[in-house]
Amino acid sequence: MANPLHFKPKVDPKLELQRQLDAAPLENAEALLVAYDILRSAHANGTLDLIDGLVNGRDAIAAKVAEYAKMPGGIAAIRNLLALSKILMALDPDALDELTKGIDAATQQHRAEVEPPSWWQIFKRATSADARRGFSFMTLLLGTVGKSLKATSAGKH
Repeated sequence: MANPLHFKPKVDPKLELQRQLDAAPLENAEALLVAYDILRSAHANGTLDLIDGLVNGRDAIAAKVAEYAKMPGGIAAIRNLLALSKILMALDPDALDELTKGIDAATQQHRAEVEPPSWWQIFKRATSADARRGFSFMTLLLGTVGKSLKATSAGKH
């Protein structure tokens, strides 16, 4: 029969843990200060209260979500959210950022217009390379919308 091996660690594990715990504030002082600052900010703006409400109300929240999911439109709403998330994932964040800057610039330019632009000014805008690029994208998008409408209406008849 085998004889059991007697093992006695050189360092007491409890003492080592206590040593690490005592040294942690010194080794991680900057990180702890940042964490305290985050907690202070979260408490000041009510984020901690929101998290507390979500945690303590999880049963009620889950019941409401289940109730809404059982409704006739619940499944369609969940499917639509998933489809919208696919659209958001497909968007290039840099392109979307440029688009929002462009919308802001166009809004400011539109507000600065005292009189509506003439038909000639509108024509010149519409025939610029950037406008043609935008029209090209919009016509491609409209074609895709039409194709999807055709596919969904064909499935219903």
